[in-house]
Amino acid sequence: MTLKFGLGMLAGPPKGQLDKWMDDLDTVLPQFAGTFESLWMTDHFFWQDEPTYEAWTVMAYMAARWPQFKIGPMVLGQSYRNPALLAKMGATLQAISNGRLIMAIGAGWKEDEYRAYDYPYPRAGIRIEQLDDTLEIMKRMWTQPGPVTYEGKHYKIVDAWCEPRPDPVPPIMVGGGGTKTMMLAARHADMWNLPDASFEKYSDRLNVLKQHCETIGRDPASIEYTWFGRLGVAKTEAEALALSNGRWNPSNAFVGTPQQAIDLMMPFVEAGVSYFMLEVLGLPDSDTVGMVLEDVLPVVQQA
Repeated sequence: MTLKFGLGMLAGPPKGQLDKWMDDLDTVLPQFAGTFESLWMTDHFFWQDEPTYEAWTVMAYMAARWPQFKIGPMVLGQSYRNPALLAKMGATLQAISNGRLIMAIGAGWKEDEYRAYDYPYPRAGIRIEQLDDTLEIMKRMWTQPGPVTYEGKHYKIVDAWCEPRPDPVPPIMVGGGGTKTMMLAARHADMWNLPDASFEKYSDRLNVLKQHCETIGRDPASIEYTWFGRLGVAKTEAEALALSNGRWNPSNAFVGTPQQAIDLMMPFVEAGVSYFMLEVLGLPDSDTVGMVLEDVLPVVQQA
């Protein structure tokens, strides 16, 4: 199994430091190219007063500025964009990026954003049904000659065109760990992601996904298993924990010395995870870059 790594981008730079943030990325990303193959942007509108940028706008910018990387959202909230428009946006970004888009999407969960931006926030079961419709609409608009008509429980399209259709069709990643979401992953996904999960939680949810695949007659190995979260390494465990400001620890992230981070990652690899999307804590510190690129990821790849 070949391991792959993606770099999770911060939703925004520290206040008043957009230029520095971009300069730091221009310094770090050439060093990461070759080890990391993709860049990922979270899809949120705000975290209280922290600077937060809209994901799709940033993704288009990233695709143009750093053409050596694939691009993906981690993960889109299906409620935030009309499904047919989202299919068109995906087809467009796939075209202008020369086929570098990974379309990652989930049901949506951040209620305060929905309320603040005046989106309806139905119960979870409805949002998952909406995600099902969204996935159907995207797949049909991307693969069927137009015009395309579809009527689901919540969303529909009538004589919808999506030209040019994406070539190749972007892989679809479904994010989330709920039982109903896992069934959608079994039915629709090329890739599945569970963020910030301990190995115990991830292993449990992976077993559920495999059971759903068996129920519908799909080979579970046809889905790529992925994990998104934080990687924080330092010379001592205390220094690594300090990078996380109390938010991340070995129960929900790969935090510690290089060897401790390796030990936390390896059970996921042994369980079949082949793609890690990592938000690296401590960038652009050169010691952090060195430990990640020399002491952690190569060891995990070679194990």
